[in-house]
Amino acid sequence: MDLGGERSRRVVVIGGGVSGSLIAKSLQFHSDLTLIDQKEYFEIPWASLRAMVEPSFGERSVINHRDYLTNGRVVTSGAIDITETEVLTAEGRLIVYDYLVIATGHTESLPKTRTERLNQYQAESEKISLARSILIIGGGPTGVELAGEIAVDFPDKNLTLVHNGSRLLEFIGPKASDKTLNWLTSKKVEVKLEQSIGLDDISDGGKTYITSGGETVTADCHFLCTGKPVGSMWLRGTLLKNNLDNQGRLMVDENLRVKGHQNIFAIGDITDIPEIKQGYLAQKHALVAAKNLKLLMEGEKESKLVMYQPRSVKAIVSLGRRDAVAQLPFTTVIGSVPGMIKSRDLFVGKTRKKLGLEPHTIYD
Repeated sequence: MDLGGERSRRVVVIGGGVSGSLIAKSLQFHSDLTLIDQKEYFEIPWASLRAMVEPSFGERSVINHRDYLTNGRVVTSGAIDITETEVLTAEGRLIVYDYLVIATGHTESLPKTRTERLNQYQAESEKISLARSILIIGGGPTGVELAGEIAVDFPDKNLTLVHNGSRLLEFIGPKASDKTLNWLTSKKVEVKLEQSIGLDDISDGGKTYITSGGETVTADCHFLCTGKPVGSMWLRGTLLKNNLDNQGRLMVDENLRVKGHQNIFAIGDITDIPEIKQGYLAQKHALVAAKNLKLLMEGEKESKLVMYQPRSVKAIVSLGRRDAVAQLPFTTVIGSVPGMIKSRDLFVGKTRKKLGLEPHTIYD
């Protein structure tokens, strides 16, 4: 990694999710780059629900960091502290940086290796196949997309979705919620709104669930699809503790730098940017921050830095293999037209291409 002896190009990226993987790939030939991630792979998160019903789908959507990061270091560990010049990993390793990118997204418990993750999909697929009745807890995009995948691939399953909100998909508009509810109902999914299920409220060896409304749901297995906390807990004891808002998100400026820190960037779901948290927006963050880092490393003036413009609400939630509900700036549509955009391949080929990989190649 020859950078002409320049020592001001040491870039450390913390987090190997949607935005972290893309910025690492984008900067690997422009910097002395280190990616710190708790796992050895990048997982395309919106493809994970398809992989639960079709495990072989995970062969393309779970990608070892080493496959796209050919000119950087990968440190498989969590970060536990940062100073003005160094990152401390959970294993006690100090990694020096000139520029830092924080992309730790949401907290999620995932296995360390790609093989373990693919085995997890296999186990979840078997669980779904063997069950006659399935309970999904949570009616956000994850719960709705999982319900769609199961309802389409296993139409004979008794499927119940319990959501504590007054409507599904509360992050987008009520028209999209209504259309989604009608679609799920047409697929014989029983949807219970304004109710919750605590996992303490399970009896009969884990087959009987009691909702907050006192209703009983019988299911052979359940999937918890409620929101995940922002991945910023580790920052609360660091020099960035005062840069977190009341939701635990890092406050950034228009150039995607953490406010008050010239050489620390934050991208993806951990930022306080006023827009819904979606993968395609996290990718846009990565590309803007990568451009700005290249400019800074080349010694350009601050005035040359690119500004990130928050995007208006646009969302596509897949409903099985052919359909989707799409909220666009001026309309909401459901069915096979938005499904053609997302549901067939779930943008997996497109995401692989962004990382410089063959869109359709899988491992032998």
